[in-house]
Parts: sequence; structure tokens; C-alpha cells
Amino acid sequence: MIRIQSSSLALIVATLPGLAAGQEQASQITLDPLVLSAGFLPVASDGYGRAHSVVTADEIKERGLLTVQDALRALPGVSVSSTGSSYTQVRIRGAEADHTLILIDGIEAAGGADEYVLSGLETANIERIEVLRGPQSVYYGSNASAGVINIITDKGERGLSYGGRVEVGNGAAASAHVSQNGDRGGLALNLSARDDHGFDQSGDGGEKDGINRKTIGLSGWYQATDDLRVGGSLRRAKEHYDYDREDYLSATDAESYVIDDDSLYFDRNEFQGAVWGEYSALDGRLTQRLEYQNSVSKSSDTGAPEARGETDKWKYRLSFGLDGQAVADASHLLNVLVEKQTDESSLAPDFSREMSSVALEYRAFLDNGLDLQAGLRRDNNKVFEDFTSWNLGVSWQMPDRPFRLHASAGTGLVNPSYYELYSNDTYTVGNPYLKPEKNSGFDLGVEAQLPDGRGSVDVTFFRERIEDEVTYVYGGVADGRSTYVNQSGESPHQGVEVAAKVKATEDLDIGLTYTYLDAKNPDGSVEIRRPRHELGLSATLALFEGRGWVTADLRHVAGNYDTQFWGASETKELPDYTTVNLSGGYDLTGNVRVTGRIVNLFDEEYSDVWGYASQDRAVYAGLEAKW
Repeated sequence: MIRIQSSSLALIVATLPGLAAGQEQASQITLDPLVLSAGFLPVASDGYGRAHSVVTADEIKERGLLTVQDALRALPGVSVSSTGSSYTQVRIRGAEADHTLILIDGIEAAGGADEYVLSGLETANIERIEVLRGPQSVYYGSNASAGVINIITDKGERGLSYGGRVEVGNGAAASAHVSQNGDRGGLALNLSARDDHGFDQSGDGGEKDGINRKTIGLSGWYQATDDLRVGGSLRRAKEHYDYDREDYLSATDAESYVIDDDSLYFDRNEFQGAVWGEYSALDGRLTQRLEYQNSVSKSSDTGAPEARGETDKWKYRLSFGLDGQAVADASHLLNVLVEKQTDESSLAPDFSREMSSVALEYRAFLDNGLDLQAGLRRDNNKVFEDFTSWNLGVSWQMPDRPFRLHASAGTGLVNPSYYELYSNDTYTVGNPYLKPEKNSGFDLGVEAQLPDGRGSVDVTFFRERIEDEVTYVYGGVADGRSTYVNQSGESPHQGVEVAAKVKATEDLDIGLTYTYLDAKNPDGSVEIRRPRHELGLSATLALFEGRGWVTADLRHVAGNYDTQFWGASETKELPDYTTVNLSGGYDLTGNVRVTGRIVNLFDEEYSDVWGYASQDRAVYAGLEAKW
């Protein structure tokens, strides 16, 4: 849940993509907790019907979270599995990893409509991470059938702000931020570099497999007239990481499956950019936004020819206050989105794809505590069948009761990736006859507010069904190579998500998350790399009259299955594990802070994937300054 102080609300509304109200209208918005990018326009989280989580910059700082993949671990409904630290997949509610759309400042992180694989993506200069669970295709299109992760970078406060951070320990990391924001415009520059020495992924005492990543981001906006605002953003990242070799031919157990190999590496180049303009008319009752987005992903495996994927997207959005009020204040709001997307990949240069979409959203904010969001979208696809998706969310704050009921339902779509369709390498051949995967589901939840504003507890039940789920079939073609096929029938996924935040004392904050997940294939077999039980506990203690803090994080994982790719290639349950991390800091002055953290405090040996070792205990120390 995000809370925004009145001094910074107008600036946030003026600078973040997705908001159409002008500067004068921004000051009239009710200071509710906001989920700023949940749909076509912002919506108060206490009136948002769909399940969501938010990781704030303060939580990232207090818990010592260095990467986005670490920030997502133990969130309700989210499963994070890693083959070492350099290849991490995120699955929401048991769906496939490519069913979750990852955005950076509202722009698709991966070019070529492909899955974005998390590796060294850092949390430096991140304002917050929003996770929307359940089908979101109405608002975000294909690849958002299970959920959306939107990583929102720091745009700075009002006036001039700047600062930086350095950290050493098993490598080094540094970041810097500078921004200037005023009444008529703003500009923000973010820089980060990280050289993580990593650890030996094979676990046999070989060379460490590290990650080296550098990122630069620039964003800005300008109030050209009282009614017209323009802006844009650019982001570039380069990454190099090492990995080890899998020996499924001669391996006999997990210890012999991953072999240390210091000759293997991977290079990645990422680009995301956008330009946009927003125009307000009829005293703010009608707003329009036109935006162009471009995402380019380049990668090379151990010096091989570079693979390239690109996605272009044009988006036009119209918002209209149906009750005669300005969009920012309307109790009845209509949003219309027209979108055109093209994507291409060097894997299949003759098979570029194009999709045109039209979507409608109606929102109602009623006086009795009942809020409604309803959406409908039609995708006209030149390669696959056309598809209509829908979404409905309802939130009801019970009058004079500390309970909020929320529910949502909807459908989503995932188009097959270029690799699934057209790959042709040593081990895999694509299947050009694959059909899109469809997801439908609903959730029901209740949020209880604790007395005296000391926190909240939210419990949500969900059930989803994936139709035509794509799976990898080993030796599925005549020459012995593997391929992809659509499974016949539906894959049922259901479970319970729990999230609690409690202020136990004035100095002690406690957080709890828990997920129970039952994810099956159509034949009743268990879906791999989706733990049945995930528990997260976090406790932050303020020290020295608020000048310091210490945070302990515990994560427990049980009931995780994975396929052993040796011998008979059986799917078996991985051992349960529990990890503990510590972090803390102390403000030397009002502007300078020292930090420290210990990862895997008890040096637990564990694995998310058969054969891959875990991070050993590591100690880090840092220095941070901000003005």
C-alpha cells in the first residue's frame, strides 16, 4: 500500500506516465493510498478490486534488497526460481514465466514480445515495484495473462535532489541520482553499475559465476501550456554474466548435473524508450494521451551471433468524466484505449507480427464504499486468432467496519514466442502450429484493518485455468531434438495468498506473507518450479531514536518440484529450505548513511532447480549520501 504526502502528490501526478490530469487538477486529488499504474489511470488501492502488492523504496532499503528478483521473493502469489543467480524466472499464481509481463516505467522490458529473464536487474534508483496478480490482458495486452510487474524508477522530489551509494562485499556496486523538478517541468538522471563476483553455480568448488551490469536512465517532462504536457524517457543497460554447463548425458545425480565451465558467458543489451504527450480539455473533464514506446533486446551466448528482438507500440488513450467532473475527481469515469503493436525477432526475420487493439474501461467510485472497475478489450491479430478479453474488479469498504471485501475476475492471452515457434538449434526445433495460451480466473479476498491504524491483514483465495498451455517436449521430433506443444485440456491452478503488516510497537514493524499453491497440468501431474508453500517473515527494529535500524528477513519454501534431467528424467520434490538475511543502517548525518547486510546468514545449502547450488553466506558494507 502506497501513501503519498501532500507535498509530493502534485509532482508525482505531473511526472509519472499514465496520468492525464493537469497540474491544477492534481492538487484536487484525494490523498488516498494509490496504486499509480493499475490500469489506464491511477486508482486508490483501498478501492482497487484486483489483488496486488507493492514493494517500496523504503522496504528495499530496510531489507537490503540488491536485485529485483530478490525483492519479488516471498511476495504473495509469486514464485521465483533461479538456475544460479544469472537466470531467474518469475511465475504468478502458478502460471508460466512468460505469462507475466514485466514493465519498466510502463514500457515492456523485453523487445520482441518475449519473456524478460531477470538476472542482475538492480534495485538502485527504484521508487517502487508494483505486482498485479490475475489476468491483466485488458489493460496490458498479450503476455499479461497471469499478472504484471511494473518497476518504477526514481523521478526525484520537487526542487533539486541528488545523491549516490557505494557498496563493497563479494564485488562492488555504485549508483547515482540527480533530478530537478519544478512547476513547469522536470528532469531525472539515474546511473548504476554493479560487479557481483557471484558464486559457483555448479557447487563443486569451481570458479565463481559473476554478473557485471551497467544502467543509465533519463526521463523528463515539460508543461508546454496550461493544457498540454509532453515528456519522455530513455533507458539503456548492458550486462555480462557467467554460467556453467549442464551435463544431462552422463550425469547420475544432482551433484554431477551442473559442471563448472569458466568459458561460458552471456552478453545482454537492453533499451527502452518512450515519448508522450497529454492534453486536457473541457476544464479537465476530457483528457487525451498519445505515446510511442520502443523496446530492443540484444543477446549473445559465448560470442555467438547476436540475437535481436524489437517491439514498437503506439498507444492513444481518452479519458472522460461521465458525471461532469474533471477526470481526476470523477465518480464515473470512461477510458478508451487504441493500441497498435508490432514486433520482430532475428530468429525469424521473415515473420514479423502486428496486432491492433481497442479497449474500454468503466470506473465507478460510489459514496457507500463500493468501487467498481470493468474492462473489455478486442485484439485483432494478423498472425493468431483474434481475441476478446474482459476484466472485472469490485472493492467494498464495509461501513463502520474494519473490513474491505475485494474480488476480481477476467481472462488473458499469451501469444507463443518467436523461439517457441521458429527456433532451430542443436537441441530445439520450434513448432509454428502452436496456438496462443488462454487464462481465465477469479479471486475473492478480505482485508482487515487493525485497531489504531497499526496495520492490516489480507487473505485472498484464487482459482485460475490455463487452456492450451505450452510445454517443452524432450525428444519430440524425429531427429531426436526437443520441441514445444500445446497441452490438451486445462491446467488448474488455485490457492490462498496472505499478506500482513503490523506495527507491533513504536519501533518494531513486522511483515508476513504466505502462499499456498496447487498447480497441476491437465493430466493431474504437478507443475514444476512452483512451490506449494512459501512463507516470508520480516521484522524491522528502529534504533538510536530513529537514526538506525536492523531488519531480519526469513523465507521458507516447501513442496517445490523440479524435473531431474538425467537418467529417467523424473520429476521429484526438492528439499525444503529456510534462509535468513540481515540488513541495517545508521545515519551518520542528515545526509550520510552507512549500511550493512548479510545474505544467507546461516549458510543454508538449498536449490530452486535440481543441480544448481545456492548463494553462500556473504557480507556487504555500504555508504549512501543524499541531498
